[in-house]
Amino acid sequence: MRTRAVIWRLSVGAALVGVGLVAGSVASIAGAAQQVTADDGARVVGQTVVGPRTLDLTVQSPALGRTAMARLLLPPDWDVRPYARWPVLYLLHGCCDNYTSWTRETDVAALTGGTDVLVVMPEAGPDGYYSNWLSGPAWETFHTVELRQLLERGYRAGQRRAIAGLSMGGLGAFDYSARHPGMFQAAASYSGALDTTLSQEAINQVVSIVSSNGHDPDALWGDPTRQRLVWAAHNPLDLAFALRGTALFVAAGNGQPGPLDPPGTGFNESEALHGAETSALVDRLRLLHIPATVDLYGPGTHTWPYWQRELHESFPMLMAAIGASAGGGA
Repeated sequence: MRTRAVIWRLSVGAALVGVGLVAGSVASIAGAAQQVTADDGARVVGQTVVGPRTLDLTVQSPALGRTAMARLLLPPDWDVRPYARWPVLYLLHGCCDNYTSWTRETDVAALTGGTDVLVVMPEAGPDGYYSNWLSGPAWETFHTVELRQLLERGYRAGQRRAIAGLSMGGLGAFDYSARHPGMFQAAASYSGALDTTLSQEAINQVVSIVSSNGHDPDALWGDPTRQRLVWAAHNPLDLAFALRGTALFVAAGNGQPGPLDPPGTGFNESEALHGAETSALVDRLRLLHIPATVDLYGPGTHTWPYWQRELHESFPMLMAAIGASAGGGA
């Protein structure tokens, strides 16, 4: 028994040392990245090793006028291939959440553990809507210019990118793909806000979310009637024509309790709305003869078990589009 105990202690100790070595290697390799800057002066001012592959960045952003966070899941071969360039997967969070949500709520670390892809999970504010506000923060510039340049110049991000998001993040994934043609080879939306002017209910949801976070809703895209062109310029349905050539995946439920909901779950109005918005976008894509993988799965609520499932469903397509594979840098 004593011999087994000694062996167990040695094994645990070796494992802990191994983790420490990996984390230390990540820190040393990535540390030099704090010396790079984006074209407008954005720079990484803080870096925290959260785990063997997980790195949190604090970015001083002129576009936002403050610091913002981004979490990275580094490729499994990061520390042994110091000159590789990596395909990138952006994962966007939803309303009222933050950059930690994907690693907190899903198994994304395990899912990507065998694939050489750099996963980027940026902060977008609780109500940022992945947009440059008419009066306020410039989230689109932060994500598509500042953060992209810092990742390419300091963290060996490559030129092939996929993007996916849930709810508000679904809007972000499709908006960024449409507004920046060629930047992303694939985009996925899970219960996305894909037609913000579908109905008065859809408009009211945007206004309510912004107002509930203490901000002036007109500061985002302006009045939905007087500034309807600004709303359209950030509405995935209106931008659908610009998604041609991008590999697309769209998924949503209908708000009825589904197989991943606990007993006693009631009707979910938010998912019903997002399901209707997603269906409207699917109809527009079909009208435009733009192909997409569609999973309108019926019963299901606006909750993480469904979004994790759809991440798994879309993952092979996203990785194929950017050429990510097991054990190979790009």
